[in-house]
Amino acid sequence: MTALDAKEDSRQVEIRQERPEERRAMETLVREAFWNQYAPGCMEHYLLHVLRSHKDFVPPLNLVAELEGEPVGQCACVKGKLWGDDGAVCTVLTLGPIAVRPDFQNRGIGGRLLARTAEIAKGLGYPAIFLTGDPAYYSRYGYLPAEQFGVRNGENCYAAALQVLPLEKGVLMPGRYEESGAYLVKEQAALDFDQQFPKKETRMGTPSQLRFLELAGRVRPAE
Repeated sequence: MTALDAKEDSRQVEIRQERPEERRAMETLVREAFWNQYAPGCMEHYLLHVLRSHKDFVPPLNLVAELEGEPVGQCACVKGKLWGDDGAVCTVLTLGPIAVRPDFQNRGIGGRLLARTAEIAKGLGYPAIFLTGDPAYYSRYGYLPAEQFGVRNGENCYAAALQVLPLEKGVLMPGRYEESGAYLVKEQAALDFDQQFPKKETRMGTPSQLRFLELAGRVRPAE
């Protein structure tokens, strides 16, 4: 596929809200996209399953990318908090999971999901979107190191993988970012949930897993 073909695919993608009847199909898509990416197997399809019923879930940002009538991508957001060093508290968004079906990756679909998410989030009045991911990818879509704004993670550390997209100028303040407890899923529950899907081979030591471990290790305590 040429770069021109990929750009054309991106233009034709429709971004819409997830429909109730396609929930299992989207969980399957997420499973395919994340399988063996960050660990042997994955938990992200179970995460999406439980996020939908959590109080911090934001339904207008539960998005599907559709190409020629077929779902090819997914993105969800949950409310989080930014606890400012000055005592102020701000409600922000946490993005994830975001997934593109493996056979449709590298076509600009993830970028379209990110752009539409930011557009809707801004319209809803959220000041910023946080995520944990690879800066090499997300920096292409305007995400900046949280450390640049003096923002630490929940353990009060600066983390290379913690990034933020400001949606308003001057709203980000030094402080501690706290993601929702919605992301605290139990491993055994995820394994049990996965039994509902066709069996897949797990692998260890993939390049993406090694990159994940590298980024996870780039953490330092705030001074």
